[in-house]
Amino acid sequence: MEHHDENVMGFSQTQTTHHFLLTRDGGVIQVSANDPKDAVSQGQIRMHLPHIATAFAGGDFTDPMEVHGQTPPGVPTMMHLKAQIQYEFEATDGGGRVLIHSNNAEAIRAIHDFLRFQIREHHTADSLKIKRSAGDKAALTPK
Repeated sequence: MEHHDENVMGFSQTQTTHHFLLTRDGGVIQVSANDPKDAVSQGQIRMHLPHIATAFAGGDFTDPMEVHGQTPPGVPTMMHLKAQIQYEFEATDGGGRVLIHSNNAEAIRAIHDFLRFQIREHHTADSLKIKRSAGDKAALTPK
């Protein structure tokens, strides 16, 4: 999966770290360069994540489907309820993150299913438990 990830995402999977965090109102996809001085990877992350936020908001989940060779859990519901879900890119010191929010309980369950799948597939060891709101910056720190 790693080599295929790099082709789809446009940045090295060995020089970056993914985190997927579950929050009460959705979750977070966060990617950072392993080396704080790696401006190339940081730039690539900051190009890819806004693309992901825009694509997902439009109901386009082609990238994760290509990476995983299947439709991840939650995606059909996220596509159906796309108007009920907001995606916001935010640059971070080491790269960036996509904040995912919804007030719709069905959409939130789908987001959590999608993020739990990502945690398992990418072997991130992120918590499968729900944290606070994505609007609470303390909730955005991977544990």
